[in-house]
Amino acid sequence: MKRVSLTQYLVEQQREHGMIPGQLRLLIEVVARACKRIAIAVNKGALGDVLGSASSENVQGEVQKKLDIISNEVLIEANEWGGHLAAMASEEMDSIHVVPNRYPQGEYMLLFDPLDGSSNIDVNVSIGTIFSVLRKVGHTRGVSEDDFLQPGKHQAAAGYCIYGPQTQLVLTVGNGVVAFTLDRETGSWVLTQSDIRIPEDTKEFAINMSNMRHWAPPMRRYVEECLAGKTGPRGKDFNMRWVASMVTDVHRILMRGGIFMYPWDQREPEKPGKLRLLYEANPMAFLVEQAGGAATNGRERILDVVPCKLHERVSVMLGSRNEVDRVTAYHQQTE
Repeated sequence: MKRVSLTQYLVEQQREHGMIPGQLRLLIEVVARACKRIAIAVNKGALGDVLGSASSENVQGEVQKKLDIISNEVLIEANEWGGHLAAMASEEMDSIHVVPNRYPQGEYMLLFDPLDGSSNIDVNVSIGTIFSVLRKVGHTRGVSEDDFLQPGKHQAAAGYCIYGPQTQLVLTVGNGVVAFTLDRETGSWVLTQSDIRIPEDTKEFAINMSNMRHWAPPMRRYVEECLAGKTGPRGKDFNMRWVASMVTDVHRILMRGGIFMYPWDQREPEKPGKLRLLYEANPMAFLVEQAGGAATNGRERILDVVPCKLHERVSVMLGSRNEVDRVTAYHQQTE
């Protein structure tokens, strides 16, 4: 079997489908290269003195891990000088990072969660990097936070890198979903899965059950029906999976189906959810839809949500289409 590299795949997408302009191809390759550097740091663990917390908090008031900061810096340093970006935004930064004047400014904007699943770093469970690419609106050199406030359906590309037993890069440029595996001996990304599809039906759900008492009634109804098994209204047994790393939970769903849910809860009623729309929900929703699944916030398609601020939060229900449609319908009926 011929080994197809990430570069070859991107060039062929550009030639055959016109999906990838030159700047976007360069951007994806630079992000992939940065993810290799992050993978090395993750793999070293305690040997590289990267475990544990840093003495700082991010804009959300969450204590940062050392690897959060390292990963954020790696992505910024790798991307700011290449001429393919106008600006970057990160879950770990208060505001946007505009490409310095000493470098040429490109037509794209990069958003990322540099290290998703930080609570799992010190216990050696899979974590990952999530990224999203938007086109800059307008042709002036200036760029502001408002330029990033685009609905997810306008993404030019999205993906994630998962640092697990294998390091894999999962990517969409709007023409299906593909996965590359890092060959550690050669340092190259090799295409290992094409046209990834999520089954429409599933018997697996992923949610943090410890929060059940805080959920809205439609969310409790859905999960209670799953727990009732064969003797309940669904007439089949479900298994529950929960890693507390969105990258890992979504990766499992892309590989074999399932539904992932992180709903609103009444402890912070003013917040529509916990996950970040721009850095987590939008790129994952794009990937899931491109693989034949669905992604909603319980009321509408996530990719249709127009963000109002850079660090906006959202409820997330994504994965196998029939299950997402069902739990979404429960929410809509209640409203």
